[in-house]
Amino acid sequence: MTARLTGSGYSISGCSGGGGVSSEGEGGVGFSCGEGPATTINDAMSLKVVDILDAAAVLRIKPAG
Repeated sequence: MTARLTGSGYSISGCSGGGGVSSEGEGGVGFSCGEGPATTINDAMSLKVVDILDAAAVLRIKPAG
């Protein structure tokens, strides 16, 4: 999964992965998650992998908190 970010950085807790943000504040981050507990991105978004089916996944995305 790739997510476009703004700002000078990002944080991901609860998932393995990494990425980067360009000096203009636009960039992307790639990370890999399996089924299980939700991960939190930039303390603002919660993402949970609900199910993995062959080449597709069911995701639940909502505001963190």
